[in-house]
Amino acid sequence: MSYTDEYLDEVKAIAEKVDRAAVERMVDLVVDIRRSGGRLFFLGVGGGAGNASHAVNDFRKIAGIECYSPCDNASELTARINDDGWEGAFVEWLKGSRLSNRDGVFVFSVGGGNQEKNVSVNLVRALEYARKTGARVLGIVGRDGGYTGKVADACLVIPTVNTNTVTPHTESFQAVIWHLLVSHPLLRVAEMKWESVKR
Repeated sequence: MSYTDEYLDEVKAIAEKVDRAAVERMVDLVVDIRRSGGRLFFLGVGGGAGNASHAVNDFRKIAGIECYSPCDNASELTARINDDGWEGAFVEWLKGSRLSNRDGVFVFSVGGGNQEKNVSVNLVRALEYARKTGARVLGIVGRDGGYTGKVADACLVIPTVNTNTVTPHTESFQAVIWHLLVSHPLLRVAEMKWESVKR
């Protein structure tokens, strides 16, 4: 069997194991956040940061929700890293955004943040602050879910089918699931371009 066959078989296995109830909880939470006039703040690092930027576009344009990501403004993010340190950059950005109990913080991360292992502590700090303000926490993460999995109101942990491909599968399924969310009938408010073009 080729690596391509193995990898795509893993994709199928993960899709079959995805916790559908966790996805539906996300739908319900995002519907509630939008209904209350709240905003979504997407947090991620590395591939998760890129996914956060893409998700901001889709949730704003397709689902009609006000959304932001700190990674979309390199000047502010790097100034905060310089002044507040990497661990405090996201939490200080959330404070500057006046995060409230009407809002949601949505994490894209492979490990979900882990204080003890000193991995993605910036996410841990941001989620501690989100919980303090009463903002809802959502996440699409891998491995054991990390800190995100422990504190989230709705969290999908992407099943591990091969410990050698946790990162690519987690980051890929973040895109699969957020596209599911924005195209869900309870969330979609605008047609996507190619679906609206007549054949």
